[in-house]
Amino acid sequence: MDKVSQLSIFFPFWNEEKNIEEVVKKAIAVAQEVASKWEIIMVDDGSSDNTLKIARKLASENPNLVVVADPRNRGYGAALKHGFSNAKYNLVVFTDGDSQFDFAQVSKLLEKINEADMVIGFRKKRLDNPFRHVLMNLLKVWDLILFGLYFKDIDCGFKLFKKEALNKIMPLKSEGAMITTEILAKAKKKNLKIAQVQVSHYPRKYGDQSGGNARVIIRAVRESLILWKDLHYARS
Repeated sequence: MDKVSQLSIFFPFWNEEKNIEEVVKKAIAVAQEVASKWEIIMVDDGSSDNTLKIARKLASENPNLVVVADPRNRGYGAALKHGFSNAKYNLVVFTDGDSQFDFAQVSKLLEKINEADMVIGFRKKRLDNPFRHVLMNLLKVWDLILFGLYFKDIDCGFKLFKKEALNKIMPLKSEGAMITTEILAKAKKKNLKIAQVQVSHYPRKYGDQSGGNARVIIRAVRESLILWKDLHYARS
């Protein structure tokens, strides 16, 4: 695959002190292979451990690394919005900062981006706890009913965008887990072309997942209803 001219990469981190350095250093090696100009944005979502300290140390060692820090833990959607708003290049990719994806597989997404406005990953086999599988299937049904959406893996944390496509769906409102639904629902409303690519998924080695707790689920339901109202009563 030929190198792309520009690529903004970002990772949302929340209490990932045991993952962040490995994730970023692997991404640096990949970025050098796939892009002529690149940046890596480390978005810290109000971590209470040493994640931000490590991010700042990494950034001090490499001018292509950028730190964006939120003083409080606002949620996954807020972290993604920080990444999108700070990305400066014409292609923007994010993946989760918990080492459950192999960033080298960004090449699979890049191969499809000329055919689409955005390319979203779907996990070949999801390797996390069974309750998360139940939630994923419920989300598929929920999004189909509310938004007419059906994708193989709506909340897969590996997505690539053309910057011009992102601009068409801005601003994003969701602060929590419904951010991925909001992205896809607004993309559908704007008739953007979305390609899907299979990616590998790996078990989390360090840290805790928060996506299955009651607070996150209640917030997601509330945000999805707000999104439905916004989409159905928007003037355009």
